Amino acid sequence: MKKASRPKRSKIRDSAKMQQCQVRVAGICNHNPETVVLAHRNGAGMACKASDEDAAYACSACHEWLDGGYVRYGFTRMDRDAVHDKGIARTREILKRKGLASQEGATA
Repeated sequence: MKKASRPKRSKIRDSAKMQQCQVRVAGICNHNPETVVLAHRNGAGMACKASDEDAAYACSACHEWLDGGYVRYGFTRMDRDAVHDKGIARTREILKRKGLASQEGATA
């Protein structure tokens, strides 16, 4: 059996370190910048990740919520996607200011 590879590092992924969570799920977010990582949009396909520009800075609690925890709290997938989309938009603005994202937004 093949070992799972470590995620590839990128400037955008590295930029998540010590940032504020941009997903901000009410009642879930731990507001701890020490736990923030780049949370990619789901649905890119089996074993594929969306572009780093199509992701949000998310604390560990919000990331877990995005990755399926939303169901335990009675949210739908549409609810999850709407919250994630707002976080992605906020993160993209931060990335633009840092010169790490294109002005047009995510690349396919």
